[in-house]
Amino acid sequence: MPLSRSFTALLFVFLAAVTRADVSLAPLFSDHAVLQRDKPIPVWGHADAGEAVTVTFHGHTISTTAGSDGRWIACLDALPASAEPADLVVTGKNKIAVHDVLVGEVWLCSGQSNMEFVVGNPPGATFRVDNADEEIAAANYPLIRHFKVKIAESDAPTENMNGSWAVCSPETVKLFTAVGYFFARDIYEKLHVPVGLINSTWGGTPVEAWMSPSALDSNPAFAFVRARWQKDVAEYPQRKAEYDAALPLWEKDFVAAKAAGKEAQLKIFRLKPRPPHGPGDRWTPTGLFNSMINPLLPYALRGVLWYQGESNAPHPTEYHELFAALITAWRKHFGQGDLPFYFVQLANYSYLYNASGTEWALIREGQAQTLALPETAMAVAIDLGEHDNIHPRNKQEVGRRLALIAEARLYGIPGDDSGPMFACATREGNAMRVHFTHADNGLIAHENPVQSLELAGADKVFHPAQGRIEGETLLVSSPDVKDPVAVRYAWSNDPEANLFNGAGLPAAPFRSDMW
Repeated sequence: MPLSRSFTALLFVFLAAVTRADVSLAPLFSDHAVLQRDKPIPVWGHADAGEAVTVTFHGHTISTTAGSDGRWIACLDALPASAEPADLVVTGKNKIAVHDVLVGEVWLCSGQSNMEFVVGNPPGATFRVDNADEEIAAANYPLIRHFKVKIAESDAPTENMNGSWAVCSPETVKLFTAVGYFFARDIYEKLHVPVGLINSTWGGTPVEAWMSPSALDSNPAFAFVRARWQKDVAEYPQRKAEYDAALPLWEKDFVAAKAAGKEAQLKIFRLKPRPPHGPGDRWTPTGLFNSMINPLLPYALRGVLWYQGESNAPHPTEYHELFAALITAWRKHFGQGDLPFYFVQLANYSYLYNASGTEWALIREGQAQTLALPETAMAVAIDLGEHDNIHPRNKQEVGRRLALIAEARLYGIPGDDSGPMFACATREGNAMRVHFTHADNGLIAHENPVQSLELAGADKVFHPAQGRIEGETLLVSSPDVKDPVAVRYAWSNDPEANLFNGAGLPAAPFRSDMW
């Protein structure tokens, strides 16, 4: 009988240990993390329902209780920047210590492949950052940290997410987002505080995959997104069979192109068959928000950096409203007011083998229209693209232009942060005078007269035009248009864009018409 009681007691202890849920932290709270300065700091995780949880960091302690679902959240008081490594300690029925935690500036980097593009693609890769070897060797910035969210798709919002923080060094920087890294390096050298980058990106993805379910449901007009996806899913088996037949033929051509040099590689790369989209795909509407953004909520951030839009080129006129809805919803989900949201306008590229097409011009316009939302800004990249390369290699300048925006608008560092932006166009005889904002220091045409100008009359037929810089304005005329009513600049997929302001920042493409 005593033996039976002892066995029962041991069994009870064993079962209690098995069923007990140790207190845990969300993956963002791991070694080498950076927490946002000067803002309340939410910290969260899981424990047993009703379990008391205490969080301690930099001498601050706060307690909370896990809810009936086991989730707990505590909010530390705002802290100043600190480069002194500290432990974040969480205590419940067990104890967790997260080491080497800093306090500084945290930016979420998101979008598709041009934000995903890493600093250190290997030598000989089709796509590689300019001067990659030199950049990698010089990347000794232990106060810059990078968290890469593992790619995943989910049909419903989830809290599960895999990733870890890495301290910037020549060994680790190779896997950092290049745009994010060059941005972080620039602001670090100005601010001298820790900088954390959360890299949640996936190449070849449309904006609707990054929208939350509530954002996609916020406008009845967005019903076309789900309807189109249902059609894609229904047609997937046939499209997959066609793709499987075409891919081996392309791979054979690509092997031959590699032997012919990088230019041949780029050309054949553009001909690569595109895999169809179907069930469980990264194009699933809301699928990437559910699995790659929702688990980050409500981590304290300084702002968001976004580089995306290429995958929406087949339907460019949809982009503005979808993108604006994404920004509005993300701000609500993070719960930090009008979180600064800075994005890159698409660079020049000969989309679908047609440099003079306008699909990317329309995406760029949709991006520019989104500037109507508060605390948004756009880094123009119309001069940085490459005719045959959808992944421009000069990521340093993209990061720098984003950093100029943050420095001027958030960090109080004086300087120009935008190139000329179209304000209006007025008729002057047989010419149109274009007025700009952000042209206080004058206009400059690099190397040649202003390129990629067009004028049209009432017939809506555009003709090549010439421009004459007069102070902060541009006078545009064409011998083929006697009575102009509309003017355009760099209004094509792959224009030659050479209009800048005195600060060396490029003018954004524009059109005065809405034809």
